[in-house]
Amino acid sequence: MSSRLFATCVALLALSPAVPLRAAAAESPANGVFLVAKRDLLDPNFREAVVLVTHPQRGGPWGVIINRPLDHRLSEVFEEHETLKRRKDVLFFGGPVAREGLVFLVRAAKPPPRSVQVLQDVYFTSDPDWIDGLLKRPDPTRGLRVFAGYSGWAPGQLQSEIARGGWYVLPADAATVFEKDPARIWPELIQRATSKHTNTREGGRAEGREGEFSHLPISRSDDLPICPPLEWPCG
Repeated sequence: MSSRLFATCVALLALSPAVPLRAAAAESPANGVFLVAKRDLLDPNFREAVVLVTHPQRGGPWGVIINRPLDHRLSEVFEEHETLKRRKDVLFFGGPVAREGLVFLVRAAKPPPRSVQVLQDVYFTSDPDWIDGLLKRPDPTRGLRVFAGYSGWAPGQLQSEIARGGWYVLPADAATVFEKDPARIWPELIQRATSKHTNTREGGRAEGREGEFSHLPISRSDDLPICPPLEWPCG
């Protein structure tokens, strides 16, 4: 992919088309959680998936699947960056929406430009110059994940899926996103989620966060349209 296409494909998932970036960034606290697909969730897009998801004050929840590496190396996507030439870092599948777009998730001590916070030190960013600077470092992918596409739900849609028993909701952490072997993420989190669920049924205290979205209305329709948070120029 050329640097021109890189620049046009950069996008930030935290916004709806009608919400200015500055306003959305100001109103978006770190509220990310993990959605862990239950064993009987058969949708091929989300089977055995773990989604880092956030829910802005406006619009529906959105996020990226963190455990679906693709066969495409980043050196193939960003051909002009010499720092990536001999590296094996790959692009991840972020979800079924806008698969031709790129989504950048970064771990940083301070908020990057044009960013929205997901966890304490984790942000989605759409600033091409800042990403370009990361890719020029000697260790270009440290604290960086690049995703093709994203996962999005209309207001109430995800709440309905959780109510129907499709997902577990667990606290999210940066180490799982950036440091853990993607092949181990779902098996470990599904084990954690099911053991906590069993403890809850036996009278223990629930540590999952199925109530995380309970303040939003559950949809009365399963046929809700996906509302992409941003119009992607390279779709």
